[in-house]
Amino acid sequence: MDPADVPADAQLFDVREQDEWDAGHAPAARHLPASELAARLGELPEDGDVYLVCRSGGRSRQVAMWLERNGYDAVDVRGGMDQWFEAGLPMVRDGDGEPYVL
Repeated sequence: MDPADVPADAQLFDVREQDEWDAGHAPAARHLPASELAARLGELPEDGDVYLVCRSGGRSRQVAMWLERNGYDAVDVRGGMDQWFEAGLPMVRDGDGEPYVL
């Protein structure tokens, strides 16, 4: 799914690492690094679509496929935060300065 098509009420999870998240992320996203997914699986909702985003789409696609195999309804956000930024969608940053994609 293209970033511009992600519903406003989507359960959006950013699977990038901490430094990437800190640089800039979607305002409604929750941070769940792919490297911690197995240990934090309980943080995902048990029903409804789970939307996943990373920097360019590779990690989120892999996480989406893994979640699908394990009973979740996962949606990969194509092009990741790179495409999110290019589409002019809102971003926030933890800390000072303008948000950017790392």
